[in-house]
Amino acid sequence: MSENFSAFLYLTAAVFFILALRGLSSAKTSTKGNVFGMIGMGIAIIAAFAMPKVSSYALTITGIIVGGVIGAFVAKKIEMTALPQLVAAFHSLVGLAAVLVAAGAMSAPVSFKIGTLEHIMHGSLVEIGLGTAIGAITFTGSVVAFLKLQGLIGSKPMMLPNRHLINVSLGALILFALLLFVFTEGHFFFWVLALASFALGLLMILPVGGADMPVIVSMLNSYSGWAASGIGFTLNNTLLIVTGALVGASGAILSYIMCKAMNRSIISVIVGGFGSSDTSADQSSAANEQRPVKQGSPEDAAFVMKNCSSLVIVPGYGMAVAQAQHALREMCNILQNNGVKVRYAIHPVAGRMPGHMNVLLAEANVPYDDVLELEDINRDFPSTDVAFVIGANDVTNPAAKNNPQSPIYGMPILEVEQAKTVFFVKRSMAAGYAGIENELFFRDNTMMLFGDAKKVTEEIVKALES
Repeated sequence: MSENFSAFLYLTAAVFFILALRGLSSAKTSTKGNVFGMIGMGIAIIAAFAMPKVSSYALTITGIIVGGVIGAFVAKKIEMTALPQLVAAFHSLVGLAAVLVAAGAMSAPVSFKIGTLEHIMHGSLVEIGLGTAIGAITFTGSVVAFLKLQGLIGSKPMMLPNRHLINVSLGALILFALLLFVFTEGHFFFWVLALASFALGLLMILPVGGADMPVIVSMLNSYSGWAASGIGFTLNNTLLIVTGALVGASGAILSYIMCKAMNRSIISVIVGGFGSSDTSADQSSAANEQRPVKQGSPEDAAFVMKNCSSLVIVPGYGMAVAQAQHALREMCNILQNNGVKVRYAIHPVAGRMPGHMNVLLAEANVPYDDVLELEDINRDFPSTDVAFVIGANDVTNPAAKNNPQSPIYGMPILEVEQAKTVFFVKRSMAAGYAGIENELFFRDNTMMLFGDAKKVTEEIVKALES
């Protein structure tokens, strides 16, 4: 097969990847988007095999089989609640791959057709250096994000003394090492560049608090795209350059949109925990723990819901952990059959990554038209009889509006406190992922339903059916 025909196949694959991104932008077309993505990847693999520069088909096929088996196993076993950390783990692999490919290109430039040892083209040295820096930051940043999302380390911001000065110093060291590497081709400067970038990725994500983690996952997605694009330049692979740029650009745009939705500065998220205050959060939690809350039962909730005319469900990570979406759908079916107007309210950063709640509700076959975004539902809460919050802590916390000392102050929330009655399903009075107490618990119109979200919802269903 000629290189021109291979280039045509790569272009066709790129078009399918663009269609995949377009399809994945909406829950209604997400299945079609996935199909387009699979077709594009299939075409890309065929094109890669047809390239005359492929020297070992056996090694390539072995890699595809091993990777495919591991990917299929992980996809089969992974829980829906663990998708965010899985995405973070995949991002780390992309980052590490960029560093390894760059190291390989530097050590064997003839194989990559970028020159000879100690005579690598300057343009290629720039590509190798930039790809290494972005890949290394993506790798360690994604590892920290994985550890936080998996609960292996605390979700609270880890504030190191003089962290901004350290980060700026590391940034300057990376730039200095990059320039020396490009002009001297010294391997020592390459590894200084790599190690400083590894350290910067680590220190950038450690101070990020739980409330900002969905944005960080999106941003790491963008970094991994740019790292993949860098690999594409090193490998002289047009498709990798294009798809990497698509992922990088889409991730950056999504990060910006999420920051805007949270009233956050994207720069403050990037530098990590800028402007947050652990002390105020701890003091707030300590004060609230002394205040009483109203506690109800599933039977109480069922009675009120059965006699209301409108209900808004607010799902969160608690619903995801308990896998309560199917029981929730059953509860809503009963209420809708009794004439209750039921809708679902989704916050842009509910869960641990963008679209997390939409995926879970789609799994339970919740109609897309019943799922509303924050800006579409907030104005309806004052006329809503019941708000049923199922594990959505930080995104319903009124402190975001009325407590300037709160770490989440300024973040738009679902204003459930304006509903006539609020039922809040939660295992305990423990603080949310952002590490702060929810003022909503102590409002006069709030009734706490303590317990596992799935079990509580199933008990409400039984009470509705009796």
